[in-house]
Amino acid sequence: MRLPDLLAFAGRSLSGTRTRTVMMLLAMSIGVASVVVLTALGEGARRYVVGEFASLGTHLLIMLPGRTETTGGAPPLFGETPRDLTLDDALALLRERSIRRIAPLTVGNAPVSFGSREREVTVIGATHDFFPIRHLTIGSGQALPAIDPQRGATVAVIGSGLRRELFGSQQVLGQWVRINDRRFRVIGVIGEGGESLGQNLDDMIVIPVASAQSLFDSPSLFRILIEARSKDDIARAKQAAREIIRQRHDGEDDVTIITQDALLSTFDKILRALTYTVGGIAAISLAVAGILIMNVMLVAVSQRVAEIGLMKALGASRGQVLRIFLVEAVMLAASGALTGLLIAAAGIGVLRHLFPAFPLSAPLWAPLAAVAVAVGAGLLFGVLPARRAARLDPVQALTGR
Repeated sequence: MRLPDLLAFAGRSLSGTRTRTVMMLLAMSIGVASVVVLTALGEGARRYVVGEFASLGTHLLIMLPGRTETTGGAPPLFGETPRDLTLDDALALLRERSIRRIAPLTVGNAPVSFGSREREVTVIGATHDFFPIRHLTIGSGQALPAIDPQRGATVAVIGSGLRRELFGSQQVLGQWVRINDRRFRVIGVIGEGGESLGQNLDDMIVIPVASAQSLFDSPSLFRILIEARSKDDIARAKQAAREIIRQRHDGEDDVTIITQDALLSTFDKILRALTYTVGGIAAISLAVAGILIMNVMLVAVSQRVAEIGLMKALGASRGQVLRIFLVEAVMLAASGALTGLLIAAAGIGVLRHLFPAFPLSAPLWAPLAAVAVAVGAGLLFGVLPARRAARLDPVQALTGR
């Protein structure tokens, strides 16, 4: 029997039992759609995190006070308190040629008010270089002035969301806002920034770092952002920054320096493994669908005993009967896989519409692997019913036994 004849015969057999065929198609298509959609979610999460870290800046290092180490045993009862990072520490880093710019940061929460309107927001003490390091754009006005970081100034740059809540449609540039009990003049508004690593860039206010230290009565820095001159300078800048702080802190290595590339690589590996994991879990449903195909095909063999006996009586060989049932199983699996791809495409389209900021996209290997596993499962689990049909004795089959 030629392949076109096999396909036509299998198609007629499947169309003769529409309810059973539809149920098997549904099982396989749900399995394939689950694999594709879940891997798309995992890949979307990976791309989202990569994009978030890229928005932090390029060639970025983050210095935090305190040494992060993994050690065994219980923590000491009287542990050493890490030395604070100061503005002098931050400015000393500029002696290193591999470092292009630095941004010392002080962060706190405080009420910001204008007239009768007040809002509790995040107050960031920074310098002029904070804006290019973080790739922040100014929607109107200007960024913080490039003044001596150790000299305070009563100026502020606010987020666009805070501008809308405090000022509405009023002119904002040149207006005075109150942070706690101090007044600051608004000189700029940050462009629409959305969120970055959970921080709402539209809902913050940036003032000079010295002013923030005075406002919060804290001489220590929250962290120091360091931008290397190039990607090749990142390792050199990290080592030099650590050595400079060690010299200033009496030989103590009491800071943690995180490189953007290291963070990005770690999250990329974790989320890629997560994508493979959820894809594998979803692939189990394909195995379940394959078992369903096997069970239904076994029932079909028992219901088609007389038909199989007639085929054998007319000269059909064991191999031809085997191929007929295998082709039916593969057709079911392949049709279910293609239907699943269509369902997955529709589901991804709906999710993209609901969450436009989330870069939802299935990796190329996901649909290919899902279809391959589906067809493989149909072929694998179709072998047992096909062999059972091929082994039937034609005389006994014609009598319906």
